[in-house]
Amino acid sequence: MAQLLTKFTLDYLAKNCSLSLKVSSFTLVFVKDLKIIQVPCVRYGYPLSFCSNLCCTSSNVERVWWESSSQTLLLRKLEISLKDHDLDKAWDSYKGFKKLYGFPERNVMSKLVTKLCYSSDAKWLRRACALVSLIRKGKSDLLRPCLLTNLSLSLARAQMPVDASKILRLMLEKEWLPEMNMLGLIFLHLVNTEIGMFLASNILFEICECTKTSSGENQIKVDTVTFNLVLDACVRFGSYLKGQQIIDLMAKVGVVADVYTITAIAQIHEMNYQRDELKKFKDHVEKVSYRFVHHYQQFFDSLLNLHLKFNDVDSASSLIMDMYKHQVSISCQDDTMKPQNPCLVPIGSQNLKSGLKLQISPQVLQKDPVVQVEGKQELILHQKGKLVLSNKALATIISIFKRSGRISDLSKLLISIEKNVTSVQGENLCSGVVDACIHIGWLETAHDILEDLDSMGVPLGMNSYLSLFKAYYKQQMFREAEALTKQTEKAGVFGNMSSELIYSTFLSLHEKKTSHAEAVSICDKSDLANSLVREIIKEQEETSFVVNELNSSISFFMKANMIDDAVKAYRRMQEMSIHPTRLTFFTLISGYSSLNMYREITIIWGDIKRNMESGSLACHRDLYDLLLYNFIRGGYFERVMEIISHMKDHGMFMDKWMYKREFLKYHKALYRNLEASNAKNEVQSNRIEYVQAFRKWVGIS
Repeated sequence: MAQLLTKFTLDYLAKNCSLSLKVSSFTLVFVKDLKIIQVPCVRYGYPLSFCSNLCCTSSNVERVWWESSSQTLLLRKLEISLKDHDLDKAWDSYKGFKKLYGFPERNVMSKLVTKLCYSSDAKWLRRACALVSLIRKGKSDLLRPCLLTNLSLSLARAQMPVDASKILRLMLEKEWLPEMNMLGLIFLHLVNTEIGMFLASNILFEICECTKTSSGENQIKVDTVTFNLVLDACVRFGSYLKGQQIIDLMAKVGVVADVYTITAIAQIHEMNYQRDELKKFKDHVEKVSYRFVHHYQQFFDSLLNLHLKFNDVDSASSLIMDMYKHQVSISCQDDTMKPQNPCLVPIGSQNLKSGLKLQISPQVLQKDPVVQVEGKQELILHQKGKLVLSNKALATIISIFKRSGRISDLSKLLISIEKNVTSVQGENLCSGVVDACIHIGWLETAHDILEDLDSMGVPLGMNSYLSLFKAYYKQQMFREAEALTKQTEKAGVFGNMSSELIYSTFLSLHEKKTSHAEAVSICDKSDLANSLVREIIKEQEETSFVVNELNSSISFFMKANMIDDAVKAYRRMQEMSIHPTRLTFFTLISGYSSLNMYREITIIWGDIKRNMESGSLACHRDLYDLLLYNFIRGGYFERVMEIISHMKDHGMFMDKWMYKREFLKYHKALYRNLEASNAKNEVQSNRIEYVQAFRKWVGIS
């Protein structure tokens, strides 16, 4: 094509295209719409002096330098494409400009990344993320906080948590963090997925660590709302071990817990069977005004469930009565009381001077909160402005009292509840319990309750006695039926009727209703009776409550730095042939980690593997994650690669950024320039190989 050009054509191209010269061949190069035309200038009579004015004079220069008209043309095309929202043309224009001149100026790059952010297409969002990474390596001064904030929010909204976390971490490296309302929005979208929750919790740790080193206008402090988002996600995805770490972190950085925080903490403590920790909140919660009562439905639900899990029927009864009495007392108080100053709740042993303390404000609700923790509505229900027992809770309590042989105490509790609040089961709670016991065949229990009520001067109506009499006759328990007849005479249920007349009345009523009684099926049972049946089945399937007691002891000793006592409790668990749970190992590892006892953690890892191989333990990502961090810090890289392999086999997400960060923090120069062939012995050779394998896995060159 160049051979056909005339000098006039060249003059025209020189005026309308970008023009430059490649010195090594004295070739004119024209650009029009990113199409390059090369023409040997001497062939058409252009003097060398003209050519030399257009280029560098060094004979070693190989790069093409363009005049300002070319640069302006390409920038103009890029800006027009962005204005027209034509991302394909804009991207092509950017690539052409980048190839010839490098990055465009800051405002153009900002417009390009912003337009990519606004796209709903994941392809453009990924390109925006890759573009930011490229800018960071080549010309990071083009980046600005607002640009990265918008990109991170767009990625999080599009459910691309890994990419969103990369941008947040890039900002964190520069000590740029979005304003708290924007950070809350990013976290709001991040925690919608399990991987996003995991990354959000890790980033929360990084932000709080950065707080220790930042100062002045760069001071970074996360608010309560952000913590609430992460805690709520830990509850939703069952990441209760990670949730416990977030609670500890909240205490360390001094963030004040509000109503929603306490509700989430209650659920996390419940999942971790940390009854003693949750009990510390009770006195503070009971001081809240009446309008806050329904917000603490979940708190009472979790605490009651823990009492029942520990088979502590006395504490369960006391909690129920306190809850009812508290509602009666606060309903008479002035509800305009102002929130008090934050109070402190100790975490772990209260006797440790250096122990953590969490600040809580039980009567503070965030304005327009982005998270509102919903209760499970299992044991405690909120009905007609009051917290009341559910049938499931009542069934569990009845079952535990019966198993403990404490029917008299059960009767006293039922009467106390009935005096304080109308039950969910109907106007007469005691009658409902007696009928439920009769329905499922607990005739002796029903009879004992009737006797207790009679002795306390609270006899039930004739229907309850009649139901029990019919059940006795159906089971041919005539002696018990006769005893019941005498009891009704003594209690005066039928007035002044003689025992013979009462007996004949029972018998005649029974004969008239026999066909109906025999037709009663499980479907005709009350909700309470059905709940009792389910509770009996659950008791047969559940693990002994002893493991909860032992885990509680191990947790107490570890947080009090009483390592020997914690180990004794753990050994006792093994001697009793009780299988340790994930919480057992998590507590032990956390305790050892706080004292930098990494070698002991390797022994615990051996126990974990044996329990997994026997099928008594299903490992959890939070536990793997905790092990991985500790082995990286302790320098046990054979164990590190072993756990990575386990996590890969189970398809678990791994946050390489965090693992890389931990390695660079503790072992930045470890074996950086040493090969396995240069090792002094086989042990060192193996260790070098594991370190190099880890470096390669996390992307450390």
